[in-house]
Amino acid sequence: MRGLEQIPWLYDAMLWLGEATGLRSWREKLTAGARGRVLDVGCGTGRNLPLFPPGAKVVGLEPERETLLKARKRAPGVPLVRGSAEKLPFRDGAFDTVVSGLAFCSVPDPLRGLAEVKRVLAPGGQLRMLEHVRSTSRLGARWQDFIQPFWTWVAGGCHPNRDTEANVRQAGFEIDPADHRARKTLRRFSARASPGKP
Repeated sequence: MRGLEQIPWLYDAMLWLGEATGLRSWREKLTAGARGRVLDVGCGTGRNLPLFPPGAKVVGLEPERETLLKARKRAPGVPLVRGSAEKLPFRDGAFDTVVSGLAFCSVPDPLRGLAEVKRVLAPGGQLRMLEHVRSTSRLGARWQDFIQPFWTWVAGGCHPNRDTEANVRQAGFEIDPADHRARKTLRRFSARASPGKP
């Protein structure tokens, strides 16, 4: 079954309320810090693509063809590539910044995807993420665990209970505490590869 995330008009309709109530400003801050050669992993319908600063050389990556076609309409001049986070079709060190906005909740193997992100980042490069994560409250986390199988099926892969920040650290990145923002289960942060970790 195709999930809600793979039906572009439905996905955009779902995000409309979030965008209107503050998510767009978080996207703007997420993209504002991107520099140089930029990869937008899981660019979806292209909501981030028009927001990158002038001078950023952006490439969008998304596994779903229909979703990429919607992204093309939002950002006609941005190169778009069909592919998965777990097997990025780019050379080592190809990007100065990798951005992921509400994508790693749906990556089937997030640690493999983050290893690929690390591989394609140039030395000193930055990972910038906007994600919903596992609730820090016991009750909230239990609810996420309860709905996860059904939600993952309906949404086409989204895991509401995924601890993406822990995955980022496990993959060998250090999250910058000065650039970390939290609102309920939403997180925005930047990270760099930890020195000395492969």
